[in-house]
Amino acid sequence: MKQVQMRRVVITGIGFYSPIGNSIEELKSSFLDMKSGIRYMPEWEHINGLDAKIAGVVAVDDFSEIPRANRRTMDRVAMMAALSLKRAIVQSGLGDEVVKHERTGLSFGSAMGGLETLFDYAANVAGNDGFGRQNATAFLRFMSHTVAANLAVMFGIIGRNIPTSSACTASAQAIGTGYESIKYGMSDVMFVGGSEGLHFVEAGIFDSMGATAVGYNDNPLEASRPFDANRSGLVVAEGAGALVLEEYEHAKARGAIILGEVAGYATGCDGSHITLPSERGMESVMRESLKDAGMSPDDIGYINAHATATPKGDIYESMAVHKVFGENTPISSIKGFTGHMFGAGGAFETIVTLMAINESFLPANRNLVEMDPNCAKLDYLFTHREQDIDAAMNNNFAFGGINTSIIIKKFKE
Repeated sequence: MKQVQMRRVVITGIGFYSPIGNSIEELKSSFLDMKSGIRYMPEWEHINGLDAKIAGVVAVDDFSEIPRANRRTMDRVAMMAALSLKRAIVQSGLGDEVVKHERTGLSFGSAMGGLETLFDYAANVAGNDGFGRQNATAFLRFMSHTVAANLAVMFGIIGRNIPTSSACTASAQAIGTGYESIKYGMSDVMFVGGSEGLHFVEAGIFDSMGATAVGYNDNPLEASRPFDANRSGLVVAEGAGALVLEEYEHAKARGAIILGEVAGYATGCDGSHITLPSERGMESVMRESLKDAGMSPDDIGYINAHATATPKGDIYESMAVHKVFGENTPISSIKGFTGHMFGAGGAFETIVTLMAINESFLPANRNLVEMDPNCAKLDYLFTHREQDIDAAMNNNFAFGGINTSIIIKKFKE
């Protein structure tokens, strides 16, 4: 049997939109200033039965740089992704001859698709008892793979197109898919990431499950409290993130600036409960990611935790981390700053992990005032830490017991 030659996968471009900034400079400044992107949503005041009327909101409303023909089939979720990917491609320096090459592919996801259009469409159908007045392009804006489909058309992708839709791990699985596509020789370049729009239905869904941070409508900045003893749930948020992944020799040959390397990836499933997290499943995926990277736990200098500030999720995650790493690896969840970006979270948090390595800057856990005594003993970051590290891990976990772990390391020849 012919042996597959493993290839190195590097990062040559990033782009993102988040509640705390749309550039690395803005992002780091927000962390340093402990600035939250969560606010009260007066737009949701008319929604009956919605307790948590707060969200992490992105400051972007101008999408005019996207060609009008493309915008016709895009909801906000796809437009934020499109602008993120455009920035990433520009930073990478790739020309059209590579972007539109058959060895260049794409993998993007979201948890919910275009919710704005979906609910307008459904209301119109119900109100008119039929489809006579419906916009013919509406489905293209709210279909589950709207992000991947629209990006492929806008950027002329003719290689692999692998949409992902696995809730909170959607964009993490997209990164993993791109990484494996290059590592095992199916592609030379992969555009990867994810996006999530904002709609009150997301807040309502988790509200009804008792999973949102309630009691903070008058104080939204303090609502998202990962690992804190007084946390009460997650805060919904929007955003987008994109990365250009490239085979190392391909990037080297064209003189690309390499931002970092994807060293390891694993995804796995609990197979036990549709919503309750599994300590075993989280532990397993972290160990598999380390195995894929050929690293030991001691090689990891920082862990970007999934920790959404739900009462049980943070505890189980901390215990799984402790089993793999012990007590001494710095760990934080940035959701205290942004809220939970769902399908965009994996991509954005991977970019934050890359920033931590390149800037020697480990962001704190915002709103972590009193540790939950039920969480395992770990090196929780109560304040920012300047520390040189060579590698870091980003973890994401989703309903259905879907788990991901990505290892990013500093690029070295």
